[in-house]
Amino acid sequence: MSLPEQSPRARQDTRLDTWAGRYAARTHGTTASAVRSLFEVANRPEVVSLAGGMPNIADLPLDVIADNLAAMIGKEGPRAMQYGSGQGEPALREAITEVMRLEGIHAHRDDVTVTVGSQQGLDLITRIFCDPGDVVLAEAPSYVGALGTFRSYQTDVVHVAMDEHGLQPEALREALVGLQVAGRRVKFLYTIPNFQNPAGVTQPLERREEILEVAREHGLMVVEDNPYGLLSFSGEPIPAMRSLDADNVLYLGSFSKTFSPGMRVGWVLAPHAVREKLVLAQESATLCPPTFSQFAVTTYLTTCDWQGQVVSFRDMYRIRRDAMLEGLAEFMPAGTTWTRPDGGFFVWLTLPEGLDSQAMLPRAITSRVAYVPGSAFFADGFGARHVRVSYCYPPPDRIREGCRRLGEVLHRELDLHHTFGLDARDATTTPPLTRGPRANQS
Repeated sequence: MSLPEQSPRARQDTRLDTWAGRYAARTHGTTASAVRSLFEVANRPEVVSLAGGMPNIADLPLDVIADNLAAMIGKEGPRAMQYGSGQGEPALREAITEVMRLEGIHAHRDDVTVTVGSQQGLDLITRIFCDPGDVVLAEAPSYVGALGTFRSYQTDVVHVAMDEHGLQPEALREALVGLQVAGRRVKFLYTIPNFQNPAGVTQPLERREEILEVAREHGLMVVEDNPYGLLSFSGEPIPAMRSLDADNVLYLGSFSKTFSPGMRVGWVLAPHAVREKLVLAQESATLCPPTFSQFAVTTYLTTCDWQGQVVSFRDMYRIRRDAMLEGLAEFMPAGTTWTRPDGGFFVWLTLPEGLDSQAMLPRAITSRVAYVPGSAFFADGFGARHVRVSYCYPPPDRIREGCRRLGEVLHRELDLHHTFGLDARDATTTPPLTRGPRANQS
């Protein structure tokens, strides 16, 4: 006797997010920042975090700043705590032009748009220029926050090779020609010329001129992101790209590295027509940048020796940089190479062949040291052999201890490879950025 045939039951999936089917298409490719996702673990006191780029503001004269802010509130409180201009307060924009003058930029305050950190400035630029499917050119590797912004607007990032002097002009030319042949629409080049995040390298003046010449040949706009430009360890700042070409360069600046990241004050310097579009985009996003923060930064710039404070920051970060380079030289296994930054916050490591920084990260955390895997800084899945380490926040003794712990992790990984027949030999071909054994360790 046969059993009666059962009708198939409709499949019922359980969704944790009941709104999953309603999100915009542009949200589908968004992912959490690799740096932000490390914060909870990396901030544990037993972990030496070489991961984040959090500025060390312990040397700020907080008592003086507090007194000056109290006086500002007493005098300007009703204005400072009210809505403001979508472009930003005129007094701050004027002060910003004086800050940029240190890097050779001569600009009018009317071409400055104040933003909620330079990150918002990059978001606004991408919003007003890029449609889904447009191409943005960026260094390889590039800033993880920029890659997230480009991804959120559904652009395609095409990486351009770097070497120890930053972006390679000839590689840029080749990329532009190839994209033109393919019929792709390139909207702009995104570059960090000073102490690049994550690689730590700097474009010399001659290289900047060459890049701008290639850009002019192809009608390419350049977005210059410059949060670290004043934090040079060896002399005066190199002239900004914007100082060399006012018509084709959009300049992003920030007070997060030279004053306070918590103020969230940055800016965009752009040609007049672009400025108009930025202000409209700013007003639709925030109505106006935070007025109180703008008054606070203006007060700091006009009442404190902010340039002397920048010199103090340089000295502090130089000592930390030296501690990291010494620790890497002592504890890294053979086959590891790294860059030698002349400013900023970061060192870029290339691991011995066969090691994967993403796969290794849980074991590093277990060994109480944190870093950012190199793959976070590529839009195309590369970077497994690379690591970004930061020296800006931990004191020198903790940096050295972090290098020791990281070295132990690498040695254990190499032992595993040897044990299982996956011999991690020195790479025969490595990216130009870190070619050679223990590159730039001296």
